[in-house]
Amino acid sequence: MTDTVHLLKLSVGTEDIEGLRAWQSQKIAQAPDGAPQHVTRMWPKRSAEVLNGGSIFWVIKGVILCRQKIIRLDERIGADGIRRCAIVSDPELIRVAATPKRAFQGWRYLAVADAPADITQARQNETPLPPELSQALAAIGVR
Repeated sequence: MTDTVHLLKLSVGTEDIEGLRAWQSQKIAQAPDGAPQHVTRMWPKRSAEVLNGGSIFWVIKGVILCRQKIIRLDERIGADGIRRCAIVSDPELIRVAATPKRAFQGWRYLAVADAPADITQARQNETPLPPELSQALAAIGVR
């Protein structure tokens, strides 16, 4: 039986969840079928675990704020001839408990046990707090 593992990725240049949604609605950020994709140089060595129910958790302005279920990993060959990995995800952005995270490069694996919990369904449609406030609250342990 294959375990599950998530991916953790910085959403560079994004100010909030709506900014991530807006970026993913652009053609450049979509797979040929229209699903959101993030193209990266590195192919996950633990791809079977990622594809076994994994999500990509997005860090926005130093705080993990949302996630998307990973649908598949597609091969992309760049104009330079280099093989890359397109992490293709479900378009639904699921808000999670705000969790501080320091900057890093690329993506990281995130164990299921370490993943922030989803915000309850009743709160998913609430207007999210500004990232700076989410970060300050998360830093003192309020989620």
